[in-house]
Amino acid sequence: MRILTGFLLSLILAGGASAARAGYTPDFDSGIDVRLAIEAALEAASSAGGLLPEPQGRPAPETVWVSMEKSDVAALDGALFKRAPVAQNKRIAIYEYETDRLAALADGMQRSFYRAPGFFAHDTLESALEDLKAPPAVPSRAYTLDQAARVRDLAARVKEEPVLAVINAMSAFKNRGSRYATGVDASKWLQKEWAKFASGRSDISVAPFKHAAFPQESVVLTVRGAVEPEKVVVIGGHIDSVAGYGDTPAPGADDNASGAAVTQEAIRVLVESGYRPSKTLKFIGFAAEEAGLRGSADIAAAFKKEGVQVEGMLNLDMVNYKGSEKDIYFVTDNTSADQNAFLGRLIDTYLGYTWGTLKCGYGCSDHASWTKNGYPSSYAFESTFEQHSPFIHKPTDTLGSCGGSAVHAAKFARLAAAYAAELGK
Repeated sequence: MRILTGFLLSLILAGGASAARAGYTPDFDSGIDVRLAIEAALEAASSAGGLLPEPQGRPAPETVWVSMEKSDVAALDGALFKRAPVAQNKRIAIYEYETDRLAALADGMQRSFYRAPGFFAHDTLESALEDLKAPPAVPSRAYTLDQAARVRDLAARVKEEPVLAVINAMSAFKNRGSRYATGVDASKWLQKEWAKFASGRSDISVAPFKHAAFPQESVVLTVRGAVEPEKVVVIGGHIDSVAGYGDTPAPGADDNASGAAVTQEAIRVLVESGYRPSKTLKFIGFAAEEAGLRGSADIAAAFKKEGVQVEGMLNLDMVNYKGSEKDIYFVTDNTSADQNAFLGRLIDTYLGYTWGTLKCGYGCSDHASWTKNGYPSSYAFESTFEQHSPFIHKPTDTLGSCGGSAVHAAKFARLAAAYAAELGK
């Protein structure tokens, strides 16, 4: 008890000055609200930088279970796999893995296949074993286009400058790793920015989605549907960034400040226009994508458990490096073919951009979390797979590496707004 008391007192003393900034100042003469003092001290530690202690609640597991394609395993450095798989089928293998080695695995995937993460990281073996099963079939539905005036109004409101501002602000963090203080700070910054859109709108709310296994929070902005609020449309992209191992500089301007910026721009134009959708819209900045799609996996699984009726999910990950001839590319594997065709029709009917398709492999981004939970998902991407930004997962992933503009990203903001208007009607 003395050791614990001393630890708590040291937190309170260390956090005293910054606690005032957090809205609570310890008064050692009149008494201390220990809970508030500890929260303030932890917030101060977060802002100071460095690796954070694991979040309160159940402790983060020392090991996770990773599911990935067996063909990828064969091509990776054998040192990344200390044990034989605990389970497998013809395509997927599951490995027990130390949490502090996930960054090395993601880095190995990036170096070997030019993509990451390329795997799912699970807190339990039971969850991992589900990946050996075929994903549930996505219910068929009709997609209609009849919101021409609204879509064209929204598209005209999209501006490059707000997108640039978000990319610059997010890439200014040293990195946005899901286990690092700067990653937590980036999430909190985004929460504050998105909260501004709720001003004067009782149907809009912003909240963090807290994850038990790592401190970075996902960010969720909800626009409650006016007619069918139980039906939900999801748009978003991940907010974390990495560059190799550890607490290294990782501006992640393209991967994936660009996707977060486009998500925010879609929110901005929808709010500015006064649009009130019939269905509920949820805009999400996913935590811990680079660590094995952990943030989106938690959220999609929670939606499924709660019986949320997701009409569709649009993933925005790397949208500002124009490395190919066409404007927008849709990933065809682990996505909904019907919804991809719908997105192509949105472009052809309203936006006039050129578009193509590509494959990106198993677990390559957050759309895969929604697909495996039986929800229709799509992934809009900046280029062909072979011609995407060569600067990602390096300190060189800056806005300058994308030409210093957000012209390309703005196309995706218009697509996201059109998707919200036609699917959320």
